[in-house]
Amino acid sequence: MRIVLHKEFGRQYKKLRSGEQRRFRERRDLFLENEFHSLLENHPLQGKYRGYRSIHIGGDLRVVYRRIGPDTVIFTKIGTHSELYS
Repeated sequence: MRIVLHKEFGRQYKKLRSGEQRRFRERRDLFLENEFHSLLENHPLQGKYRGYRSIHIGGDLRVVYRRIGPDTVIFTKIGTHSELYS
């Protein structure tokens, strides 16, 4: 599995606190091992994010991503539930 980071994701990631960045890296590694691990709460999205999926990072933090190839995904956004879906 290969993960590509969208430019917007990079900007949002830089704004996170160091503990949130660390938690993201831990969950990213878990995602690379098994994208449907139960801790990730991986689920499809609807509405304006139809075709995308979301994974749980910790607390209220989520990552939105979509598959762009058989073994490649792009992480497009990272933020709290309200930041992403409001």
